Amino acid sequence: MSQALDPWIEDFLHYLRAERQLSPHTWSNYRRDLGKLDQFREQQKIEHWQQLDSHHLRQFIASSHRQGLGGKSLQRRLSAVRSFYRFLNREQRLDTNPATGIRAPKSKRRLPHTLDADQMGQLLSISDDDPLAVRDQCIMELFYSSGLRLSELVGLDLDSIDLKAAQLIAIGKGNKSRQLPIGRLALEALGRWLSCRAQIASENCHALFVSSRGNRISQRQVQTRLKEWGIKQQLPDNLHPHKLRHSFASHLLESSGDLRAVQELLGHSDISTTQIYTHLDFQHLADTYDKAHPRAQRRKR
Repeated sequence: MSQALDPWIEDFLHYLRAERQLSPHTWSNYRRDLGKLDQFREQQKIEHWQQLDSHHLRQFIASSHRQGLGGKSLQRRLSAVRSFYRFLNREQRLDTNPATGIRAPKSKRRLPHTLDADQMGQLLSISDDDPLAVRDQCIMELFYSSGLRLSELVGLDLDSIDLKAAQLIAIGKGNKSRQLPIGRLALEALGRWLSCRAQIASENCHALFVSSRGNRISQRQVQTRLKEWGIKQQLPDNLHPHKLRHSFASHLLESSGDLRAVQELLGHSDISTTQIYTHLDFQHLADTYDKAHPRAQRRKR
């Protein structure tokens, strides 16, 4: 049974779901983070939100850090608190925001793992006429071709795809839609999948990708199938949907150098999120330099 929260938090969560239309995953994160704040408030015997000040919030963040929460999670938790107080300010319930000016400790940004072009070719060279294998190959081609998030891929319907225009409409975070191109090989994979989709899809199902039971495929099923294909195609590391999205972004940026275009294609609202791929690209160049440049090579002991 889920924790009963303060009524003001419940009002904020209702606002997030009804008006902001956040994804269930993001909404759940808000609920969990604000639930922790509510527990902290009760432990500190703070009866009213107006009594909670910046000193209390620093204690809350420090306590979360001691419990093992990393920098990125702490930043997310603090962001949820700021948003909650902005809501209370807008609703004229409070006139202060104690979270303003408080910063969480920074975490080291981990570079995303990607597949190189040869590994992508190895993964996608599937010669299997089984409808589920054809479906899986199409899913992986679309991930790599269009840089889709997992939620965007499973949310695709038949009318999301325009084969003649070689493009699709994806519904991303915040229920925002964006138009994305579909590459030639992904178009061919779509054609193969659509020719056998009716063998397993239920009659009234409009989802582009369906499970063996005929209904819309779930995120968990996609994750499981990709992991299995990674093993079957003898990739060195665990294969997951985001690795294909990372590979799409990294390869596109490496070829074009157009950061703004990659930002638009990925659906990032802030270009700083996309800039991690410039670090990834530089790391690739640095590795190549270390291996190839005579003055960079370390002398063997």
